[in-house]
Amino acid sequence: MHLMVDGYNFINAWENLRKIAEEDLDSARKKLIDILADFSGYKGYKITIVFDSHLVKGSMRRKETISNVEVIFTKEGETADNYIEQYVYKNSKNEKIGVVTSDYLEQLIILGDGALRIPPRELIHEIEHYRKEIEKKVKEKMYKNSKLEDALEDDIIRKLEKFKKNLE
Repeated sequence: MHLMVDGYNFINAWENLRKIAEEDLDSARKKLIDILADFSGYKGYKITIVFDSHLVKGSMRRKETISNVEVIFTKEGETADNYIEQYVYKNSKNEKIGVVTSDYLEQLIILGDGALRIPPRELIHEIEHYRKEIEKKVKEKMYKNSKLEDALEDDIIRKLEKFKKNLE
């Protein structure tokens, strides 16, 4: 599955991220990327986050990969919706695409082009569920082993520390 996320739409749909964005939009973007990178690793999804830059004079489309998440800033005059619609139209026959947005018109367009509609609340719920599952597994390991670090590989410990940092 390839999840395409309307970045600012999703930030505004999630209260925790919206509060961060009120203070510092860049921090909210980074937090979203971290959260979705962890989720991508858990689910095995390809994830693309699209941020609007359509009102920024002279802006060019910019793509970068951060922690296995493709991040796109649209060019001047191009909204995240425009970019996502074009991508879905060109690629929905070749890959399974889920679009995360609360924009009703966008949902209708992408459904017509063969993508799945995923409301932000649904993805937020799924992310919170997977976090609880991981937390439960960690607690079970801690209960079984007097010292968690003895039971886990270094790579897993690093991932859990990163996960904990994202929860704070």
